[in-house]
Amino acid sequence: MFYRDALGLMEIPRPEELGGAGVWFRGGDLEIHLGVEEGFRPAKKAHPGIEVDDVGALAGRLIAHGFEARWDHRLPGRRFSTDDPFGNRLEFLAVGHQQSPESG
Repeated sequence: MFYRDALGLMEIPRPEELGGAGVWFRGGDLEIHLGVEEGFRPAKKAHPGIEVDDVGALAGRLIAHGFEARWDHRLPGRRFSTDDPFGNRLEFLAVGHQQSPESG
C-alpha cells in the first residue's frame, strides 16, 4: 500500500459518524484523509506540498516500492513529485525549502 508501506504512514481510525468509505493516515505532524468519490478524476496540477526531513531518502524509498520520483529543479530547494495509485499528485520538499516570490 502506497501510504503505509512506501510513505511509512500509519493508518488511523476514521470516525464512523462520517459514513461512507475512506481511510486516514498519520505520520508525525502530517495527516492525510482519503475518501471515495464516484467518477473521481485526479487533478493534474493541484497538489499538496509536504515538507520532509530527508527528501532524497524518501525518493529512494518510493522508487524501491515501484513509484516514480520526478525531481523539479525550477525553484530553489530540493523537491520531487510522485503520484499515488489513484493518480493524486504529491510533492515532497526538503525542510526549509525556499519559495519564489510569485509562489508565496
